[in-house]
Order: sequence, then structure tokens, then C-alpha cells
Amino acid sequence: MTQPSLHDMTSNNSQSDYDPNSMSVIQAKQLIRNYLTPVESVETRPLRESLGRILAEDILSPHNVPNHNNSAMDGYAFNAESLSPSGETNLNIVGTAFAGRPYEGNTLAIGDCVRIMTGAVIPIGADTVIAQERVKVSDDSISFSDTIKAGFNVRYAGEDLKQGQVVLGKGHFIRAADLGLVASLGIGLVKVYRKLKVAFFSTGDELSAIGETLQLGQVYDSNRYTIYGMLARMGVEIIDLGAIPDDPLALEEALTQASHQADVIITSGGVSVGEADYMKQLLKQYGEVVFWKIAMKPGRPLAYGKVGQSHYFGLPGNPVAVMVTFYQFVREAMLVLMGQNAPKPLPMLRAICTEKIRKLPGRTEFQRGILFIDDDGEWKVKTTGNQGSGILSSMSAANCFIVLPEETGNLETGSQVQVQMMDGIV
Repeated sequence: MTQPSLHDMTSNNSQSDYDPNSMSVIQAKQLIRNYLTPVESVETRPLRESLGRILAEDILSPHNVPNHNNSAMDGYAFNAESLSPSGETNLNIVGTAFAGRPYEGNTLAIGDCVRIMTGAVIPIGADTVIAQERVKVSDDSISFSDTIKAGFNVRYAGEDLKQGQVVLGKGHFIRAADLGLVASLGIGLVKVYRKLKVAFFSTGDELSAIGETLQLGQVYDSNRYTIYGMLARMGVEIIDLGAIPDDPLALEEALTQASHQADVIITSGGVSVGEADYMKQLLKQYGEVVFWKIAMKPGRPLAYGKVGQSHYFGLPGNPVAVMVTFYQFVREAMLVLMGQNAPKPLPMLRAICTEKIRKLPGRTEFQRGILFIDDDGEWKVKTTGNQGSGILSSMSAANCFIVLPEETGNLETGSQVQVQMMDGIV
């Protein structure tokens, strides 16, 4: 079945408030999600190389984990029928069980016990372990008066995972803990989706490369470095096409090259209303665009659409706006394209703001903040100061976004606000 074009879907959009020139943050995220189709190509990779990749099939446990009943601690294993119904229990020590070296004697008789180490196999005939700290040892016997029940301190086969159980599902984003989990199953190769290919370039005559002497009116191209850093954290295949001047032919060449090489195209600058912003004209010629602007700050000039089969994100030119729009829109979209099942939005918590915040209703704002715990153990937040979209130092100083919804206006000191943590994404 042929997927309808973006033009067909936006033309048939039933939402009466659909406005490609001023989209709400929530609506824009929903629209983007409608047009995303994950990659399908699969490759088999060694376990260590799967970190940060998306599983292309379920991983099933080939056996029980643990695969035998074992001791949860150092102590003594015995049969619960050996317990004295009243008073002190006395047991004879008949052997020792180590992790990896089971007790090799006969089935444990009533009244006998085995010295056992953490992780060692429970001897045949035993069903209970008492911790070594709870007993008195005398020559080849132990005694204790603790109240203990059958099954104490025993970890049963399959208690963690049962044979055939789905351990990690298709679409799971593989983290460090998952490597150990899969390794514990004896699995060394896993099937993952291929890496997403992402091409990006900056636009503008004012951009200068690092190492060059700035001329009047020029700035160093910082956006390509922040975009590179954000993409590198996501484990995608990165195609850096450089800084492109405001020249229609050069921009056309970069855009068509990117569309032939990448699943996703990201540009910074060139999607506002300036006379030299040729990207709009090129996108009308070579692609389809769902929206041009977002009712948010920073990041109002934001475009999303497709160029050929490539998804296109036109980010603003201001450095802070580039990072905010990437984390609020591009990151989640890319996780879907990479094959992750229903990626969760970045978690938010509530904190008390220690200063006044000025804001106009009608747009969502993402102010850079510093989250901290005061002397009373209460979470509080303050802004990093100047919130201009060109103040890139505010992103380095911040550890969170203060998220202010559309309907919110000016806030007084002591107001509760929503806070979105940056740790782990920036």
C-alpha cells in the first residue's frame, strides 16, 4: 500500500486549528509522529556493539535464570524437617558447597547440613539455608535457636527468568544493563536495526569556520558542533555536509545530496522570513513541509517535512533554539525512526522557582534552569539568567529546562514549575 503524501495528509487534516505557520508544541509532535516509518533493515552484531542500538527481534531466555536452586548467602544448607519444634536445633556438618563446585556427597539426610557459599547449588535433600552469622559452630556441628521456615535464603531456578520467556522485546533500546543481562543468558550475537543515517548542514553567509579570523558581521559556526554532539549521543551514522552559504545553487546541491544519502536531514538557519532564506523556496520545489513555525520560545522558526524519502527538520539559526528544538522534537522522532517502541518523552518533575519569571501566554517556553536541593531537602530551581536564544552559555550552565505551558503567564517567586532534566541527553 502506497503511503499518502504529506500534502494529502495535511490537506485532509480534520483539526480545525491546523495552522502550518504557528503550530502548538503538542500538535506539532503529534503530526510528526503520524509521518514516521521506522527503518526495516536488520543486521546481526556482537553483543558489545549493540549498545545504543534498537533490537530487531525478541530475545528469549534459552534456559532458566538462575538455572539451579542456589544459596542467597554464605551459611548452612539443610532440610527444614531437621528443625527442632522447640528449643535449639543441632546439625552435623557433612561437607561444603562452593559456587561452581557443588556438594558431591549423598542426598542430605535429616539432621545433617552442608557449609554453603553464596551462589552455590543447593544440595539434593536440602531446602533451606541459615546465615552463618546466626549459628554457633563447634567442631563438625552447628546449633541455632532462630525461628526459620522452609525455603529461607534459597534462590530458585527460574526465579529471575524462565526458559522461553521474553527477556527484551523487539524495539527495545539497548542500555549498559541490558548487555550484562543478555550476556548472562550466554548470547553473544543480537539482531538490531541498522543505524539511522543523518545528514546535517548549517546555512548562512555569516558563518565562519573555527580557526579563521572573524570578519565584521561574522560568527563561528557553533551549531554544527552542538548538532554533532547531540547526534553522537544517539548512536546514528553522521554525515556532516558543512556550512553552506546563502547561495541557491549551493543550498540546492547540499539538500539533494543529503536526500540521496540520509534518512534524516537537519539544517540550522534559513527557515525564517528573511529575504536571503532560500531554503523555503527549495523545500517547496523538492519537498513537502507540514509546518514552518511553532508557538514556542526559543525555536519559533521550525520546519518539518520530507525531501524525497528523507525526513527534514529545519532548525532555527540561534544556538540555543537549535538545541531546544532538537531535544523537544528531533530526538523523539529519531528514536521512532530507529525502531524504538513508543519512546517516552523526557521525564519532568515539579520544583519551586526561587525567582520571578516573565512570560506571555500563548506559547510554550523552555527556559534554561539550574535545579538544586536547598538546606531543607526541597527541590528548587532558578533560571540561568539571560534567556536570549543566542546565549549558548546558558545551555552549558543549565541542568534542566523550566517548561512553561502555553496558558502560563508571569510567575511570582515561590511558584511551582515543571522541570525537564537535561542529564543524560545533553
